[in-house]
Amino acid sequence: MCKIILQRATIVFAFLLLSVHLLFAQATDQKEQYKVSCIAFYNLENLFDTIPGPNDTEFTPEGANKFTSARYWHKIDHMSDVISQIGGELFPGGPAILGVCEIENRNVLEDLIASPKLKPSGYSIVHYDSPDARGVDVGMIYRPEFFKVTSHRSATLHVPDNPNFKTRDQLVVSGLLDGEPLHIIVNHWPSRRGGEKRSLPFRMAAARLTRSIVDSILATDANAKIIIMGDLNDDPDSPSIVKGLGANPYREKLKPGELFNAMGSLYHEGIGTLAYRDSWNLFDNLIITQALLNGDKSTWTFFKSKVFNKPFLQQPSGQFAGYPWRTYVGNNFTGGYSDHFPVYLFLIKKK
Repeated sequence: MCKIILQRATIVFAFLLLSVHLLFAQATDQKEQYKVSCIAFYNLENLFDTIPGPNDTEFTPEGANKFTSARYWHKIDHMSDVISQIGGELFPGGPAILGVCEIENRNVLEDLIASPKLKPSGYSIVHYDSPDARGVDVGMIYRPEFFKVTSHRSATLHVPDNPNFKTRDQLVVSGLLDGEPLHIIVNHWPSRRGGEKRSLPFRMAAARLTRSIVDSILATDANAKIIIMGDLNDDPDSPSIVKGLGANPYREKLKPGELFNAMGSLYHEGIGTLAYRDSWNLFDNLIITQALLNGDKSTWTFFKSKVFNKPFLQQPSGQFAGYPWRTYVGNNFTGGYSDHFPVYLFLIKKK
């Protein structure tokens, strides 16, 4: 009797092992059917070099922040460490495309991509100097093995009612992601300095500029795949994004001609990219055309979006525990990373 029970148990165990093996095989086969790519954005929070410039006195060794070479290379190492990990669960080595803001110049990007943690990925750079009053620019780094740049330009924001207003240019990059056309617009819209409502007209102007860029691309190709990324200094439900840009945070409520804000659902779940006075905002947006939502996945299709908010990026203790761990608080060097968490999304398509 014991032998029969043992035999039955052995058969059941063998059946379970076979079932697990088949499930694993199916999952593996399914995973192998798709290519994955990662597109990301990161506000690097004042990535300045130590050389004095016309708009830079505080981020120098003699300036208010005592920004020495040691602190600069500490910052470069921290930024490269983060970038190398973004999207690593599905796309190792760092994103195929990464938009950045709050960089002083091309030189800091050159140092960033030459760092030990990013050099193996072979990143290249697209960058223009902006007229911004603080001397910060936007830029983009990309891995040429995945993305081939075909054109790029810089679009300057003009505010007719305030001709002396200066802010970051918008970077427009077109290329081929695994042979398929893709357009990237990297932004850092005007800040909320002076108050959210008072500064809103500047962000509305920035939104209209971005929308005009999108519309010009769509006029040439109605099914163009466009990703708008950046620190927009507004949340997914703010007027500048919803009305000015025409980006809907609700996929199920999309109307013809609207863009889709891929960060909307995360924002409505209470997930943010920066914190202020015990309140979270999600200023770092990833917004896409509907061409990236539709289709049979034989071409690049939106899969999911995420905030890269690993514990090591968070303030470890004190009043601001859990907030993004900054490099400086005021003029005090804390050795952190940035006051923003990075954001990223995955695209997939059938092999």
